[in-house]
Amino acid sequence: MFMKDTLMSMVSSLILIICVLIGVAFLTLLERKVLGYMQIRKGPNKVGFAGIPQPFCDAIKLFTKETIYPTVSNYLSYYFSPIMSLFLVLLVWMVFPMFWGLWEFNLGLLYFLCCLSMGVYTVMIAGWSSNSNYAMLGGLRAVAQTISYEVSLALILMSLILMINSFSFVSLFMYQYYLWFIIYLFPLGLVMFASFLAETNRTPFDFAEGESELVSGFNTEYSSGGFALIFMAEYASILFMSMMFSLLFLGSDIFSFLFYVKLTFMGFLFIWVRGTLPRYRYDKLMFLAWKSFLPLSLNFLFFFMGVKLMMIMFIY
Repeated sequence: MFMKDTLMSMVSSLILIICVLIGVAFLTLLERKVLGYMQIRKGPNKVGFAGIPQPFCDAIKLFTKETIYPTVSNYLSYYFSPIMSLFLVLLVWMVFPMFWGLWEFNLGLLYFLCCLSMGVYTVMIAGWSSNSNYAMLGGLRAVAQTISYEVSLALILMSLILMINSFSFVSLFMYQYYLWFIIYLFPLGLVMFASFLAETNRTPFDFAEGESELVSGFNTEYSSGGFALIFMAEYASILFMSMMFSLLFLGSDIFSFLFYVKLTFMGFLFIWVRGTLPRYRYDKLMFLAWKSFLPLSLNFLFFFMGVKLMMIMFIY
């Protein structure tokens, strides 16, 4: 029985990972199409019907190119950091709250925070091991902004944990059966979305990859397979953050078709922001993280602690 359960979990995990990777492929296509129409052009439309097989052609091209690496780089760290980056993002997907055959567990939100914190190291090592000034600067910027936003992100999650009295993702959509959290926690939802944008290094917080001043940031020296893995890790992270936001604030039941509509809409919002907003100034980003988002999330946390205390006193 134990062997059967283990095998079932492994097969389910494999299917989930394959689905995530296919989702990543089509998210890149969606992004190119949406940005194309925003800039009054077509986007990919030559390969196959309406350019649908384009992501697979790009993947084949990238993975069959010759891998080159700088002779002055720290080879092992340089080689393994993109692999670890994608591995960590796929590992965090294991917390996806399915009721059978997968690793749904009671401390899902803590597991999510742990995996998110580990992602910083891969970016830092990628920047450092390339032995390039541009890559090093990009890595340092990414680490600074990720650490800054993780504080407010963790505090918002603590507010929600206080509300539902659980670390489980299943409790989240049980508590939102009648009313979504976004309706009466709208400011927290906006801060959470901005934190997710900063967490995934997306516009307007894409300082780690600022082409105008850092060539391509921490992935300057990467090409072919290494670049493809970093790219896949970023888009898998965007897909996961869209799923997280849907679960945290949009009361999603993963067995309904509506959940996938919400997830796609959140992914579209990431792209919409990229097509609309210019890059933020770096000092303003730090100001926003420490002087705006941190006090706001702390105030909400204290408010929820007070509400919880009053409820306990009222009950007893």
